[in-house]
Amino acid sequence: MSFRIQPAAPARPNRCQLFGPGSNSKLFAKMAVSEADVINLDLEDSVSPSDKDAARANVIEAINTVDWGQKTLSVRINGLDTPYWYRDVVDLLEQSGARLDQIMIPKAGCAGDIYAVDALVTAIEAAMGREKRIDFEVIIESAAGIAHVEEIAAASPRLVAMSLGAADFAASMGMQTTGIGGTQEDYFMLREGQKYWSDPWHWAQTAIVAACRTHGLLPVDGPFGDFSDDDGFRAQSLRSATLGMVGKWAIHPKQIALANEVFTPSEEKVAEAREILAAMEEAKRTGAGAAVYKGRLVDIASIKQAEVIVTQAELIAGT
Repeated sequence: MSFRIQPAAPARPNRCQLFGPGSNSKLFAKMAVSEADVINLDLEDSVSPSDKDAARANVIEAINTVDWGQKTLSVRINGLDTPYWYRDVVDLLEQSGARLDQIMIPKAGCAGDIYAVDALVTAIEAAMGREKRIDFEVIIESAAGIAHVEEIAAASPRLVAMSLGAADFAASMGMQTTGIGGTQEDYFMLREGQKYWSDPWHWAQTAIVAACRTHGLLPVDGPFGDFSDDDGFRAQSLRSATLGMVGKWAIHPKQIALANEVFTPSEEKVAEAREILAAMEEAKRTGAGAAVYKGRLVDIASIKQAEVIVTQAELIAGT
């Protein structure tokens, strides 16, 4: 392994990120008492241009007045290619209190995008005497974003998480689909007359996970558009978790329980991980570098895999 140790991602639950439009303030109290780990109040895609100012005011009031409990509270600002984003940042930091945890930056295309928001946020924090540092999450949803994913991941010490935005990503890549995540009907392999569907999002997710793990960020899977398809949501979530992602967006409240189910390690997995750690501890005591667990070899690498599961379970249990 490189002598530059891979940094740990932030130690926070991030199984489900629940989104709600800033223009619909009636949703905020329900979002606050949901089982989602992260709340994303949206000023971008779910808000029409004519409602931007009102949505911003709604969100600021909600930050200041709603009891958000222990949830991570995030606001998705408008894109840097719009005339709205700078006012989002200025008003949020000048008018909201310390309860705001994070700003989500959409459609990040290069490190310079993050630098621009970072410079503005840093100046306002200094001017306002804000003691709590605002964190950033970015969304990769363009060809430029995935091409520059590692430089984006390294762009600011404020960065804590990165998500894949499937819909805009598909549009930017010119993909022939109107689906948001999930299986795509025409993306299949053919063998002996039988169709086998593969995952068109796999490579982008893998690139995001690698960039995040290299730079100590939380990799998160984005939206699944068909909220009537529980099985499809669960299947994509399971693939994402297997690849190393820590959670998924919910664009409908019914998706919260599904995300929490998948991204919470099962009791069986946690028990097995603890048994592997115990087996390796016994091997270490006897001077062996490996052990046999249920008929398979486990070694130092197995310890690291097991520790990921146990640590995640303990973090979730502590919330």
